[in-house]
Amino acid sequence: MYESDLTAFWGSFGVPAYDENTVPDEHETPTFPYITFSVAVGDFNNSAAMTASVYDKSMSWEKAQRIAYLIASKLDNGGVILPCGLWLKKGSPFMQRMNDGNKDIRRIVINVTGEFLKAR
Repeated sequence: MYESDLTAFWGSFGVPAYDENTVPDEHETPTFPYITFSVAVGDFNNSAAMTASVYDKSMSWEKAQRIAYLIASKLDNGGVILPCGLWLKKGSPFMQRMNDGNKDIRRIVINVTGEFLKAR
């Protein structure tokens, strides 16, 4: 299934990964660092822009940046094709630091393009 393949991909970097619309709320605060990702659905031979965000609670960018570079290395050399037939490639700009409104939170936004290689 498409969504479970995305969850598996984003969860393969050693930290929890959540669909950006199902992140635990303030009563179930996720452990830092973690990744959130968008889910976009498209049709065969079309592409969609998607994002992921790496969050860490720290005064340093080191840990968030390390996770972002792990993601970058996995998408080097043309990206990856997930079992569901979604080809994930680096978007542009690939990564960018963002202010999350909290001086203790470090957020790096990752842009990817997903090309749908199989009909749903």
